[in-house]
Amino acid sequence: MQMCLSASDTIAHMKSGLPSNASASFNHRGAWLAVTVAALGYFVDLFDIVLFSILRIPSLKALGVTDPAELKLLGKHLLDLQLTGMLCGGLAFGMLGDKFGRLKTLFGSILLYSIANLLNAFVTDVWQYEVLRFAAGFGLAGELGAGITLVSELLPTARRGLATTLVAAVGLCGAVAAGIAAQFFAWNHCYLIGGILGLVLLALRVGVSESGLFQATRAKSSVSLGNPFQLLWPPRRCARFACIVLGGMPIWFVGGVMFIFAPEIGTALECPTPIMPAKVIMFAYSGVVVGDIACGLLSQYLRSRRYAIISFQVLLIASIVLFLECAGASDTCFYWLMAVVGAATGFWAVIVTTAGEQFGTNLRATAATSAPNFIRATAVPVTWVWFWLSPTLGVVSATMWLGIACCVIGIVAVSCLQETFDRDLDYLEH
Repeated sequence: MQMCLSASDTIAHMKSGLPSNASASFNHRGAWLAVTVAALGYFVDLFDIVLFSILRIPSLKALGVTDPAELKLLGKHLLDLQLTGMLCGGLAFGMLGDKFGRLKTLFGSILLYSIANLLNAFVTDVWQYEVLRFAAGFGLAGELGAGITLVSELLPTARRGLATTLVAAVGLCGAVAAGIAAQFFAWNHCYLIGGILGLVLLALRVGVSESGLFQATRAKSSVSLGNPFQLLWPPRRCARFACIVLGGMPIWFVGGVMFIFAPEIGTALECPTPIMPAKVIMFAYSGVVVGDIACGLLSQYLRSRRYAIISFQVLLIASIVLFLECAGASDTCFYWLMAVVGAATGFWAVIVTTAGEQFGTNLRATAATSAPNFIRATAVPVTWVWFWLSPTLGVVSATMWLGIACCVIGIVAVSCLQETFDRDLDYLEH
């Protein structure tokens, strides 16, 4: 397939004086400690991100909201605030990661969202919930991009994909853990657990090394670091970033519609018993873990990020159709087919890795940190379209056709990207 966007049009390779990323000797202990910290950081990150999806109804009921329609609309409003916080935080932490370092960004992000989630346990009014979901989203925005960027730059090319897959696989287990915790603890205790886990994680920061590529780039006084406007110009670079975001959009159609509004979809499918949000998250993210490992390994086998992502996007179309045709048979069928849909979204780690590989060292953290949060933010317009279509088409048809449309857009977008599997990351953007 002919590639539409060539990075060579906008990227100038300037060796920093370090050995090639593909062949450099590296500090095994430091690199794998960074992988461990990034993986555990993403574990806590996902634990906290999905908590609201699970605790939406019990937490709002505890604040006095009982009307089903209001629970649905206010739940979407709070989700939008969290995603908007992620969008703002992605830009802010990405810029800081390129200016001041991947490590400072990683730990600053963990500290902010840990404190926000601790405070979430003590809210007594909806406006407090609104402020803290935005703050938590802002903090959660920085962890994944900073961690993936650090790991990608510390490990040689041949191991880069496996390391980032490991980070995602461990991290996604955090969502499964959140689903389990919500079945045994009160909603405010779950927020306390998430905040405490994040603060404990900060103790692991000792011994983690900063990226050598970043340090070498920072030493060059003539290089512009972390300028987010560089993502917008020249047009081909902006198009590259847009294709990354649109390529990941199907994942957050599933996360923003099918996972969060699973109880409403279950009702529309006429499931015999009410659908439990905690069980949906537990089953769905168990599938996501399997899918992320499978997609990472497929990428290594094919030696291609693009073909692995496209393969999973095609699988996602099939799984959405299968789910909506068969999931209403029983609650057991609903949960297991939701796990299948989750597995088909398993290209998250590969597309986030691709986001970092598509851009030079002086812009890499900005791109790799903001791209996942722009992808997450696509859930805002996508859910609004779903809300708009549902009364006309019905919940089931709206979910099916919107899901297929998101996947088709994603396939076209990824097809337009340049392959980055074997790319040496020692280059700059100008």
